Amino acid sequence: MNTKQIEFILELAKTRNFNKAAENLCVSQPTMTYQIKSAEKEIGFEIFDRSGKGAVLTPAGSQFAGQLKSIYASLRSAIEQGQNFSRSVKNDIRIAMPIRSAVYFLPEAIRRFSSRYPDISITPSFDWYGCKESFLKGEQDILFAMDFEMKRVPDITRHHLFDSRFFLITDRNDPLSRQAKVTSADLAGRTLMVGGGSPPVLRAIQNRVVSEGKVTYFNSRDHDTTLTNVAAGRGVCIAPDFLNDHCEEFCWTPFDTAETIPCSLYTHKNEKRKAVKDFIKILQDFYRWRIITSSAKPEKRIVAHK
Repeated sequence: MNTKQIEFILELAKTRNFNKAAENLCVSQPTMTYQIKSAEKEIGFEIFDRSGKGAVLTPAGSQFAGQLKSIYASLRSAIEQGQNFSRSVKNDIRIAMPIRSAVYFLPEAIRRFSSRYPDISITPSFDWYGCKESFLKGEQDILFAMDFEMKRVPDITRHHLFDSRFFLITDRNDPLSRQAKVTSADLAGRTLMVGGGSPPVLRAIQNRVVSEGKVTYFNSRDHDTTLTNVAAGRGVCIAPDFLNDHCEEFCWTPFDTAETIPCSLYTHKNEKRKAVKDFIKILQDFYRWRIITSSAKPEKRIVAHK
């Protein structure tokens, strides 16, 4: 089965009409019919029940088309990436992270790296739950991770990036947003969002604040749910600043605690490419520069990683 046949099947599954599907794909109706019949003959079962010019997925066809849609999306992505690389790129460095905000200076680092290595592409991917597994499978060259996640993982090299501090997230009109720093005592009478896959050090902070008996708490499933609840006025939350997307919808105020979450870039032990080493150093330099410049002036409440 070729890519055209896959495209024809998916379009007909969507429109349920041979003429409409053919029109959308700029082919004749007989061509559409022929390609669908050829595909069905190849795979050995009917994908569609025909009724005049209409077409409805059979039970087997419905299952098949669902799987085919996912396969086709991956195939198109692979083709597009291949086309991009065939034009100008000789090599590719793949970096995985859970969320775009995790590596705040990534765009600037890519820009600087590209000026030195114009024939090497940097390809980021974002997957909160799957980026570590993808890296360990060898599908990614660099992984951003909190250090506690990578303990006892063999055959990797750690490149420290920053220590993520903790901030209180509130609505921008919240009275606490006007403070330079927030303490646990400032949260008296408030509802604190907890849970949501919090790393161990954050859970310890949450438990400490709750145990003081001055706040109520609300279990939140994940960070996006937490932010929705904060925006709805249902509570506030404490979070590491690498989650700060800098959209300025919320106010991020430093929370008074000494704990941090060390965050690093990880490469495979056998990674020897100079370009990978140079790209990591560019990112480290950005964060090192941020530490130096921020220590020389008053701290802002909405900031990048330190």
